[in-house]
Amino acid sequence: MDRAVRRLRIAYWVGAIVDAAAGAQMLSPRLIAAMMGLQDFRPGPDFAYAMGMGAALMFGWTALLLWADRAPIERRDVLVLTVIPVIAGLVLNEIAAVRSGFLSLLAVQPIWVLQLALALLFLTAWRRANRAASNA
Repeated sequence: MDRAVRRLRIAYWVGAIVDAAAGAQMLSPRLIAAMMGLQDFRPGPDFAYAMGMGAALMFGWTALLLWADRAPIERRDVLVLTVIPVIAGLVLNEIAAVRSGFLSLLAVQPIWVLQLALALLFLTAWRRANRAASNA
């Protein structure tokens, strides 16, 4: 059971750190432009508003993952909710951005690698925690 708890806590903290970083990035259009290779990116107030909403949700999810860490086994299902709909929804949004020509496939690929790694980490930790809980 100790190993399962340790894996859950690693997953919660990695997710929280990534979400907090994403939330901070969303509050800086200059940083987004640099990371995504956007030339002459001059977002308007509509973009700032949408990113502010997204950042608030990212910071909220950061808090949710840290809350789950307080009772790792009991709150393990938070990891599944982080994969579906959160990560899956982000991937669908990125696909739409690539298809529209807003983002290049090259710029999005590292994000997809990170999202895949997070999804695998979360689902593996969740599965092992389920096994540990059923054996306890």
